[in-house]
Amino acid sequence: MNPISTRRGFLRGSLALGGAALWAPGAFAEQLLRTPQLTEGPFYPDKLPLDQDNDLIIVNNSLTPAIGEITHLTGRVLTPAGSAVKDAVVEIWQCDANEVYLHTSDSIPKAAKRDKNFQGFGKFTTNEKGEYRFRTIKPVPYPGRPGPHIHVKVKKGERELLTTQFLIRGHPGNLRDNVFTSTRDLIDRELILVDFKPIKESKVGELSAKFDIVLGRTPDESALGSTRRKER
Repeated sequence: MNPISTRRGFLRGSLALGGAALWAPGAFAEQLLRTPQLTEGPFYPDKLPLDQDNDLIIVNNSLTPAIGEITHLTGRVLTPAGSAVKDAVVEIWQCDANEVYLHTSDSIPKAAKRDKNFQGFGKFTTNEKGEYRFRTIKPVPYPGRPGPHIHVKVKKGERELLTTQFLIRGHPGNLRDNVFTSTRDLIDRELILVDFKPIKESKVGELSAKFDIVLGRTPDESALGSTRRKER
């Protein structure tokens, strides 16, 4: 048995390779590890903004960008077998650089503090390769959540396939963050950590981040399983 086929072997191999084995879908497509399900948290927008595109830096036709380190977030939505999930809707939401979420229980009390040029929420439909992309800001700590993070939800049709979040790899606040520390499995922790890297050609200090999402069952697989149960 290949050592990567077990969680223990995978952890040993990924640590030896500096985490590179986490993103090896081509070599071990049938063994991709599923992205952990994590809490939605209290601040999924209770009133979705009119502007829900994948550019969270600019709201509507405003000429003033949001405050923060501009980050180009990309990734793919995949099945455990490594197949691309086309037409999945990826949603992200996060607090602005002033620690305010787009939620009335947070944004109304902090109205004077809120960055009104930050969209706070966006969505993108994956292409035939399962790819998605956003332009947002590097997340910042939030009161009660010292580990900066971005929330993610994946949908297809009427089904919610996954709700999760990811944190900045190496941020000191992670070890004091209750969501991160409650993720006991060391591999699951690796799967929710993302590198934010400077883009060399950027003249304004932009960053890139990549978060691949591996789902459990797709809607088609769930429907097939349901059909089979009915047939029994």
